[in-house]
Amino acid sequence: MMSDRIDLSFLDRPEILSFIFYPRRDFGESRLGTTHFIEVEEGVDIGCRFYLSGKNNPSILYFHGNGETVGDYDYVSPSFNRRRINLFVADYRGYGLSDGSPTISNLVKDAHPVFKGFKEIIAQEKCRNSLFLMGRSLGSVPVVELAHHYQDDIKGLIIESGAANTFNILFNLFGFEISPSLKEKLEAASNKAKIREVHIPTLIIHAEQDSLIPLTEGKALYENSGAKDKEIYIIPGADHNTIWLVGGEDYYQKVEEFVKKYG
Repeated sequence: MMSDRIDLSFLDRPEILSFIFYPRRDFGESRLGTTHFIEVEEGVDIGCRFYLSGKNNPSILYFHGNGETVGDYDYVSPSFNRRRINLFVADYRGYGLSDGSPTISNLVKDAHPVFKGFKEIIAQEKCRNSLFLMGRSLGSVPVVELAHHYQDDIKGLIIESGAANTFNILFNLFGFEISPSLKEKLEAASNKAKIREVHIPTLIIHAEQDSLIPLTEGKALYENSGAKDKEIYIIPGADHNTIWLVGGEDYYQKVEEFVKKYG
């Protein structure tokens, strides 16, 4: 597939990574979820947390934004669980209790063993095999990668505050100069390019006033999606980091409606 032909390790430079990743080590104990570790390569484990609401409920594999950790979702998970949705949140290298340090190439590569581990845990817990992918902001990169590869295993894809032009918009945001040849290479590895080949039901959620990843990016994901069943949900008056607060119950209601319709 397309992403298999593109080596992103040339982006794993300190001056780039320091702008894209903001790893935090606080993970903490949880009375709401169970902690799991998934090995992504020998000696490197990724910390995850499973918020189980019911074995017969659909389950979402969720990848968070660049300044968050799994532990933050102790506050968010009840809004999913009340709607009879199981939430499985994965960290990145260097975040929470995970080993290693985050890189762009590993952000994409690690998604595959995390997805495999997620499916194994779902089976071990004897949960219903009704699986969804959801990614917020930076988390849109691993979920689009997974949707591009494993559509037959997934009921639907949800992208919140995601970028279509992925790496180019990040470089523009932080003022990096991009040569025409590099721009072309990055476009081939972008969410926009991959999502054209994703045909499972897709929901795009975006803040109307997003100042980090503009609404035009969410619209581009929607327009380029290869899904027949797709929807874009725009939250008026919200910015990138106020989308949950402004969206409130309507945000979670939209996710519930999507999961129930296709799960």
